[in-house]
Amino acid sequence: MPIPVVNLADFLSGDASLKQQFVQQLGKAYEEVGFVAVKNHGIPDELIKRMYQQVQEFFSLPAEKKKKYEIPELAGQRGYTSFGKEHAKGSDAPDLKEFYQHGQTVIGDVPEKAEYPDNVQIDEVPGFTETFNQAYRAFETSGKALLQAIAIYLGLDEHYFDEHIHNGNSILRAIHYPPIQEEPKSAIRAEQHEDINLITLLVGASADGLQILTKQNEWVAVTSLPEQIVVNVGDMLQRLTNNKLRSTTHRVVNPPRELWGTSRYSIPFFLHPKSKMSLACLDSCVDANHPKAYPDATAGEYLDERLREIGLKK
Repeated sequence: MPIPVVNLADFLSGDASLKQQFVQQLGKAYEEVGFVAVKNHGIPDELIKRMYQQVQEFFSLPAEKKKKYEIPELAGQRGYTSFGKEHAKGSDAPDLKEFYQHGQTVIGDVPEKAEYPDNVQIDEVPGFTETFNQAYRAFETSGKALLQAIAIYLGLDEHYFDEHIHNGNSILRAIHYPPIQEEPKSAIRAEQHEDINLITLLVGASADGLQILTKQNEWVAVTSLPEQIVVNVGDMLQRLTNNKLRSTTHRVVNPPRELWGTSRYSIPFFLHPKSKMSLACLDSCVDANHPKAYPDATAGEYLDERLREIGLKK
């Protein structure tokens, strides 16, 4: 299933009609599908290539070297999380993956600085941390523009989200699904789930496997071209818009048997706001036909609840 494709260059072009066309295309796709492919997204190809190379180097390190970057008290929010630690909400089966997470670097003396732990420095892969710092900023810039378009679609000020995501709690996650060594208990590498955050930007993946659940309750594979990134709605945005924009259920399935001996790598950027942002349903999204579906909560409260549900926080 080719998902809707939008061109971010249209939004940034300075042409009012192209900008409005982009806003409508994006909003319609997020109401109906929940996923889009974005071209001209602004994340340099060279940076993406370097990031994937360094991620593969890191995950190929011996287990004992990776384990030294696993810090349990950080609940997986920084550094390494070993194989089988995370599971989908509502599932006891661990996902067949290991991952590394890189977070916000706050510049200056602001309240958020005390909230976020420092990023874990990887010694064995030269340039790893600097590459992730650069990629983090590139994803943040693209995500900010997409949220500006979403704000316009929702009838909000174009810059509604800007202050909430500046020094926000976004996460850049590198995931490794190792080769399958024996008959798996399930056809699923990562169980069906919805993302926690506002939007997720996914740049490439080293193999197929991503599927989304359609409104017709059918699983379909997501395909995008190499120069595109896939961007989907997360639960925080669904909650804020009182289900107007859909947080689409998705999963990662095992490859065909002949490819069991291969790894899969994936690098999503989970765009989170600051913890104090209110996720109370927007008044404009609540009416007699769409009564308020969620209690008020801040982004920090909701994130904490979800980290416990997926087993990363006790």
